[in-house]
Amino acid sequence: MTTSDTEAVADHVNQARDLLVMSREYLTQSDLHQASERGWGAAAHMVKAVAIAQGWEYERHSDFRQVLNSAYLATSDDCIRLLRGITNELHGNYYRRKQHLDGGMVGRDLDSTAELLDLLQPLAECKAASDSAAPAAGRSPAS
Repeated sequence: MTTSDTEAVADHVNQARDLLVMSREYLTQSDLHQASERGWGAAAHMVKAVAIAQGWEYERHSDFRQVLNSAYLATSDDCIRLLRGITNELHGNYYRRKQHLDGGMVGRDLDSTAELLDLLQPLAECKAASDSAAPAAGRSPAS
């Protein structure tokens, strides 16, 4: 990864964590639409970080699913596949009428989003770490 890629990954990871905190603040204010959308945004930014770190495409909203599918294939962790759907539900909440939203459910979905972020974060770091640990071409690790 280039320095600018490394910076972009760090920015997306930080944005993801900040948005998750904001989502919980909105939840305590009973603003379930904003809590849901910030939760979705947290997941989207972490997925963008993973895509950059792994060299996977993420240009469109529809790439969210593909990057998470790739993350599942890379890790064989079924939780990634299952949590993807919960996070997408948060995104869908933004378009639902307030009377159809439940604060307890949104809170649990935000907990699931936090779990997804934790599962994905190593993928945002692993390629950068392995690239910097790899010896330069033509040089042995001992040189």
